[in-house]
Amino acid sequence: MSKKSTSASFDEGAPITQLDIKSGKLLLRKRGETGALLPSKQRVNIYLDSAIIEHFKSKAGERGYQTMINDALKQALLVESIEATIKKTIRAELRRQ
Repeated sequence: MSKKSTSASFDEGAPITQLDIKSGKLLLRKRGETGALLPSKQRVNIYLDSAIIEHFKSKAGERGYQTMINDALKQALLVESIEATIKKTIRAELRRQ
C-alpha cells in the first residue's frame, strides 16, 4: 500500500494482517482503471434459478456474470425509485386540481 494509515492505534511498522482488516483498523478499497475508488461490496450466498445464471453467463463475455447480476439489481432499484417519484408527483398534481 502506498498510503500509510493515520490511525493512532495502528502500528505502522508491522505488516498488515487479515485481523487488522476485520477489526476495522483499516479498510481495503479497490480502485478502478481510472484510480477512482470502487464501491465496497459484501459477499453473500444466494440461490438463483439456473435460467438466470445461464442468461447472465451467456451475456457476460469477458466481464463477470456476477457483476452483471449486481448491475441488474442496481438498475432495478433505480427504476423502483424513479417509479415512486413519478407516482408521488402525479398524486400531488392530481390533488392540486
